[in-house]
Amino acid sequence: MFDLSMMMAKIVVILVGTLGVVPVMVWFERRGAAWMQGRIGPNRVGPFGLMQPLADVIKFIFKETFTPRGANKFYYLMAPIIALIAPLCALAVIPFGSKAFVNGHEVILQVAQMDTGVLFILAFAGLEVYPVILAGWASRNKYTVLGALRGSSQIVSYEISMGLALLSMLVVYGSFNPHDMVSWQQGSLGFIPRWGAFVNPIGALIFWISIFAETNRLPFDLAEGESELVAGYHLEYGGMKFAAFFMAEYVAMIMASALISTLYFGGYGILPGMEFAINLISNFFAFGEVGMQNTKAVFEFISLASKIAVFMFLFVWVRWTLPRFRFDQLMDLGWKILFPIALINLVVVTIGVYYFNS
Repeated sequence: MFDLSMMMAKIVVILVGTLGVVPVMVWFERRGAAWMQGRIGPNRVGPFGLMQPLADVIKFIFKETFTPRGANKFYYLMAPIIALIAPLCALAVIPFGSKAFVNGHEVILQVAQMDTGVLFILAFAGLEVYPVILAGWASRNKYTVLGALRGSSQIVSYEISMGLALLSMLVVYGSFNPHDMVSWQQGSLGFIPRWGAFVNPIGALIFWISIFAETNRLPFDLAEGESELVAGYHLEYGGMKFAAFFMAEYVAMIMASALISTLYFGGYGILPGMEFAINLISNFFAFGEVGMQNTKAVFEFISLASKIAVFMFLFVWVRWTLPRFRFDQLMDLGWKILFPIALINLVVVTIGVYYFNS
């Protein structure tokens, strides 16, 4: 019963934390865009427009639902469900702390503990192409089909570069376990942290660019392309079905931010200065070993959340800074630039690891 209770508690933390961030990000994306572009943004519903996401949810709930005539109803309804569930499942193997002690029991701060955690993440992240294809094809609309074709080719193309960048770090870490990866990144290289981004900066850059394409965010949102495809693959969705796609985009952004933080930026490893705060709090309250570890676990969670917040901000910043690519430019970048660089980087990193380990 204790293990089941802890499992349910961890699931609730992930679900509440992730879904709770979505309305905040919706507000920040609109207000942040206005701030970056010298506009006002939503400022009527609640102070500083903070209640605008709630108003949007109420609007989606009461909007009339419809199904296009001639659509394949089963796949049409399944697409937004898969789009939302896949990134939530991928978050299950992201560790948000090392361990904590509850009633004398050691609790690993990770929903699903597995040695092949990275493969589990990639499996569910790879499912993101299916709702794009299903939504576009099942809607029976020429614009949705074009959006699905664009989205699927884009995601599949950039998955190769992302996979090679990830593989180069697996060579360094020598493990598929996210906890082992975070442990490897503890310490420092002189005056800089021993993060994967500093060990393999080219791989980190390629991975970061690729997750924009994987999450269909600007400047790689060719699957939606309002100026060309009206709304792309989810053109025929409205009400809560569209809201599910809308939420899925932000959940995928959170999952991608958590993944790149874990792989390249120390994961839940505490940030500089936090160790002093942990010792200060532990000494002030006279914590023992258990209390000190629980305090450290709280700061580890804050550290990972801070890194995710930085990448979420970068998602918004890039969206309102760079223009949308043409589709041929998008594919050229993926196949002619990122793929060769990622392949060469993998070879160089492999040789370097073999040289330093021999």
